[in-house]
Amino acid sequence: MLSRRSFLKMNAGALGAAGVFGCDWPRAIAQSLPSFPTDFLWGASTSAYQIEGATKADGRGEGIWDVFCRKPGAILNGQNADIACDHYNRYREDVRLMKELGLRAYRFSVSWPRIQPSGTGAVNDKGLDFYKRLVDELNAAGIAPFLTLYHWDFPQALQDRGGWLTRDAVNWFADFAGIMSRALSDRVNVWITMNEPRSFLGGGYVAGVHAPGVKWPVKDVLQASHILNLAHGRAVQAIRATSTRRVRVTWAPDCSPAIPATDSPTDIAAAKASTFASPRVRFTASAWWSGNAWWFDPILRGEYPSDGLAAARADAPEIRGDDMAVIRQPLDFLGINIYGGSYVRADASGQPQTIAFPAGTARADNGWELVPDALYWAPKWLHERYKLPIYVLENGLSVHDAPGADGQVHDDRRIAFMTQYLTALSRAIREGVPVKGYMHWSLFDNFEWQHGFRERFGMVYVDFATQRRVPKDSARWYQKMISR
Repeated sequence: MLSRRSFLKMNAGALGAAGVFGCDWPRAIAQSLPSFPTDFLWGASTSAYQIEGATKADGRGEGIWDVFCRKPGAILNGQNADIACDHYNRYREDVRLMKELGLRAYRFSVSWPRIQPSGTGAVNDKGLDFYKRLVDELNAAGIAPFLTLYHWDFPQALQDRGGWLTRDAVNWFADFAGIMSRALSDRVNVWITMNEPRSFLGGGYVAGVHAPGVKWPVKDVLQASHILNLAHGRAVQAIRATSTRRVRVTWAPDCSPAIPATDSPTDIAAAKASTFASPRVRFTASAWWSGNAWWFDPILRGEYPSDGLAAARADAPEIRGDDMAVIRQPLDFLGINIYGGSYVRADASGQPQTIAFPAGTARADNGWELVPDALYWAPKWLHERYKLPIYVLENGLSVHDAPGADGQVHDDRRIAFMTQYLTALSRAIREGVPVKGYMHWSLFDNFEWQHGFRERFGMVYVDFATQRRVPKDSARWYQKMISR
């Protein structure tokens, strides 16, 4: 197994160094990757708005991203997801490709405005039928569907009625969850309520770079975070009440752990404390991304962390009656999205101190630092704190790759990324962390939000002009990894 020191050395130079990616290097690292448990679940993830297209087809309503894409300057080069990967029309071809690659699970999301064009009320049967056909194709191919109810495409009609800042949204979302559960629980076993509430609130309502592109005061955003938690809890109740068989339910927050600067016990303790600490002064736009516990503790412990409430001060959310009991619904496992993290050491008094990334730390083409050890420390500490089995539901790399002269996409950097991150994950499993599955983000190159089609996270290259799919070298590498 590669040691932690080896991880840091590779992270600091190998991925970004010119000339490193000869054809033998990724293969050599792949050969050192430990085996995973035989029942480990390998899959890939996508989201509805990023791949489906057909935004005006078959009665689909308008969502906040449809409106945001029309805002001048909001999306790179004025692009939109009206077609995207055309998955709505090509889903059978796409499922055949998943089967060819050996995927055992596929995480996808449902477009709320495709199901309820006005956000509430009447169901659009044509939209619902699409997901029935998709799920039937997946099951026939032996691929387990992991259904996410909400991956950011909020109905515009509901945004106009107050969106996530009104408590009405709790009932709206619970009703939507019940509609989907009644229709698909006979053929979908795994249900995920919502994807990355911290990220879509931070992007859409703090920074304003995601839909709906507003900048709320901190008090409103923290209140919305509470309403989202309530919506999650009520959705879990609705799924369990309406499902036709026993199903498994979770949600998919993102986690950015602190990584200990050294292997010393003091640095490890400082990094763990930092991972779950809230902002030291108060919640502000610049401090928004810190505080994993603010997002995990209410759902898994039934309370907001005391240091988070202290940091929020008068901006803390209004909590009524049985709110916390509704939020804390039993979950079957912990789904998490992990991409990177920060580095922390203990200062002279033993308190956490964030430090700069090591010199030469490699970055993805979208600028994110690559921190393979995040896939070791995050599962380890999340399991220690919350005592649930874990599925990694997103992890991936943006590379501005393209076909070479032979028409193939030789994405050695993604292979190296997957090798390093999965090696870290295997270390956690070997040390007893019950990680049960891994979903790579993403199966396809897709519409990457405000970046349009520039950022390519896919294992499968998509020519957006022709819709031709080209499995990259990383897809074939992953195919071999799954079959080991």
